[in-house]
Amino acid sequence: MNTGAATSMLARPIGRTGESVPVIGMGSSNTFDVGVAPDERAPLLDVLRELAAAGGSVVDTSPMYGRSEGVLGDLIEELAVRAKLWIATKVWTKGREAGEQQIGASMRELRVKRLELLQIHNLLDWQVHMPTLRALREQGKVKYLGVTHYRADAHADLERVLGAEKFDFVQFNYSLAEREAEHRLLPFCRDRGIAVMVNRPFADGAMFQRVRDKPLPPIARELGIASWGQYFLKWIVGHPAVTCVIPATAKPKHMLDNSRAGFGPVPDARQREAMAQAW
Repeated sequence: MNTGAATSMLARPIGRTGESVPVIGMGSSNTFDVGVAPDERAPLLDVLRELAAAGGSVVDTSPMYGRSEGVLGDLIEELAVRAKLWIATKVWTKGREAGEQQIGASMRELRVKRLELLQIHNLLDWQVHMPTLRALREQGKVKYLGVTHYRADAHADLERVLGAEKFDFVQFNYSLAEREAEHRLLPFCRDRGIAVMVNRPFADGAMFQRVRDKPLPPIARELGIASWGQYFLKWIVGHPAVTCVIPATAKPKHMLDNSRAGFGPVPDARQREAMAQAW
């Protein structure tokens, strides 16, 4: 067990690149797709502010998420935090030309000249998009390339694609409620030095329904855990193959709470098993 007190958020290496990212980031599905009204945007501005203040940096989005890219672009510029953030988006369309156009539009919406990570969303037309992604990386417009999915029944397809093509990142679902990735995909990624970004860490919020009004198990105190959200996130971060987790929220207090899972002790294998048993 790591018992040292941390003054900065835990960071994990991106494969074998030598670069690392903080373990708690932020997704934007169903949260940043809002209009221009100040009462809609003000809480999201504070969500971004809390992420950056905690030392988090990874922000994940997609053209699939409605207006999220444009809203993020506006708010990041308003806060002047672009230099602190590590921005990832996706291509989510069929056809090479359509993909090129969509990626260009995403970069304009996000107001960036360079993306830290560009992913092929849900493996859609992935072979067709690969030449575009490689070209953007060669031009210095994208640093890392990845593929994503959100369902366990797609894990075998992810593994197949990761074996056929060299990607830096893969994003998929993993949580105490959805543990399928432990069987093959997480060990596969660790063995090959592929960075793992975890989505659906709360199973779309269903996990909170299960623990409503229930006290935290005793092991939470041992790990410096103060909420069920931190409990769920720390359990994920405890897996050595996980690089970062991207819970989505539209509430600043939840972003602050989530970020605390990136500090303090990290559960070892024994503690993770105890956490799973208690869950």
